[in-house]
Amino acid sequence: MRTIQVGSRKSKLALVQSEQVIHNLSDKSDQFAFAIRHIVTKGDRILNVTLSKVGGKGLFVKEIERALLDGAIDFAVHSMKDMPAELPRGLEIASIPMREDACDVLLTRSGDGLDSLEPGAIVGTSSLRRGAQLLSLRPDLNVQPLRGNVDTRIGRLKSGDFDAIILAAAGMKRLGVHEKNHPLAFDEMLPAVGQGALAIECRSSDEELKALLQTINDPDTEITVRAERALLTRLNGSCQVPIAALCKRRADTKLELTGLVASVDGKEVFKTCRVGEDPEKLGTEAAEALLHQGAGTVLKQLGSDPNAG
Repeated sequence: MRTIQVGSRKSKLALVQSEQVIHNLSDKSDQFAFAIRHIVTKGDRILNVTLSKVGGKGLFVKEIERALLDGAIDFAVHSMKDMPAELPRGLEIASIPMREDACDVLLTRSGDGLDSLEPGAIVGTSSLRRGAQLLSLRPDLNVQPLRGNVDTRIGRLKSGDFDAIILAAAGMKRLGVHEKNHPLAFDEMLPAVGQGALAIECRSSDEELKALLQTINDPDTEITVRAERALLTRLNGSCQVPIAALCKRRADTKLELTGLVASVDGKEVFKTCRVGEDPEKLGTEAAEALLHQGAGTVLKQLGSDPNAG
């Protein structure tokens, strides 16, 4: 029996996600055993600086990908929103399980919603994307950086450091966190590319493992995430830039992709919605529409040139 080494960050959420994937794979085959190997990433080590200022792409995946390429682990379970648009040669996303809720949620100290926040209220978020869209809705709010795991962020809200925080619904659900929250509608807060989905990454040469991972792949999630990532690729995007996208399968089976680029202060927001059938073509077309609107200027100002090779 082959023992498959699974690389995982040490955070509670990362371990829950890895363990769920292992459980699902074990249900599909009894020919494999699994062992989890903890890996600490740059994003885990640097907690006192906002993600956008740490620099580079793949802050939560580079060390894990190095372990994959070295053969120290066989596959890794990532949050899709952490994945760079381009993967190292020799690695691939072999499986994308069914997506969890893609929306963001607002938690407030009062328990009330966004409209209840007073002008100047302090809202914590680790994401430029969330901050930009929030300021577009409520330019009177004071958005401040907030890093750490879900429990840490909620603890700082309760201790009075913040009047409100924004979290991903998917992380709360996977962790079984039941704090009162207010889902933010997609027309208010478009999610990160791939938010709510998992990316299972392995070596392209490991055919046996790829066949196993395919047994838990969800075709609809895969195709919609491919469209979102095609947009990200064309825009040469990273966590340093407020880029958002969400693709859905319509009743007529066509794909509908909404994409957004915003300035950090929320004063400039470029948004488009496109419908198509081919995910990569759709994502590229949506990105081109955003660039045509003028999003390229914002991207270049933030150091993410969409025309860079």
